[in-house]
This record gives sequence, C-alpha cells and structure tokens, in this order.
Amino acid sequence: MTDLPLSITSTFTLSEGMLVITAIRAQGPGGQNVNKVSSAVQLRFDFEKVPLPEYIKQKLRASGDKRVLSRGEIVIKAQRFRTLEANKQDAISRLQEILLQAAVKVKNRVPTRPTKSSVRRRLEGKTRRSAVKGARGKISRDQD
Repeated sequence: MTDLPLSITSTFTLSEGMLVITAIRAQGPGGQNVNKVSSAVQLRFDFEKVPLPEYIKQKLRASGDKRVLSRGEIVIKAQRFRTLEANKQDAISRLQEILLQAAVKVKNRVPTRPTKSSVRRRLEGKTRRSAVKGARGKISRDQD
C-alpha cells in the first residue's frame, strides 16, 4: 500500500493536500452494483502549482503522455479494483511512477575519440575481410 507523504526527490515530497481525488463510477461490467457504487477514482495533480524542480516540470510538459494535460495537470483514472480505497492507492502509485520517471536525470554524453590502436585494429579487420571476400570471385582458366 502507498501511504502519503511520498518522497519523489530529495527536495520534493508529495502530500495529500496536493492531490484532488474524486470518486467516480467505474465503466464496464459489474452487475447490479455498477450503477449504484462509485468505486473508481479520478486523481488530479497540478504540477505547475507545487514546488517541483523545473527540470521535472519541463520533462512532464514534453512527455507525450496522454495523462499529462497542456495546462500543467496530471489526470489519472483508476478503476482496476472493486474497492474505492484500492483504486485510490493504485492511482497514487501510478502518479508516483510518472513523477519518478520524470525525476531521472539523463547524463550528458561526453564525446570521446577512438584510440589509434582501435582504429588500426578496425582497419586491419576490414582489410582481412576484404581479402576473404575477394577470394570468393569466379576462377578463370587464364589465372593458372
């Protein structure tokens, strides 16, 4: 089970007050109960209004995720389970997963040059391979 507050980064912790959780009716089959009980959950998280690091906000805006709206809000609908509490925990854990993925910093690649010996080995290998393939040609009687 996911309990709040959740630590996303060393400087940001997700708390209950940052989330808007609404009970809604679940879709799909469910018998007589489906039209009476609101067991699904819609979670809304406005990441523009919370003190998230700017690089995370930019990553969220740039992601092609359909759950991230253009106005800076993440909307998650959870209806996997039959109980409201289980769906609430599921929505919170999915939000945590989205935020943790956005919090991962990608290391910049430091360009390097190949060493002289690696270039030499590569060229020798190409020469050897060329000789092998050149020997596969048709043999004419004139060469004898």
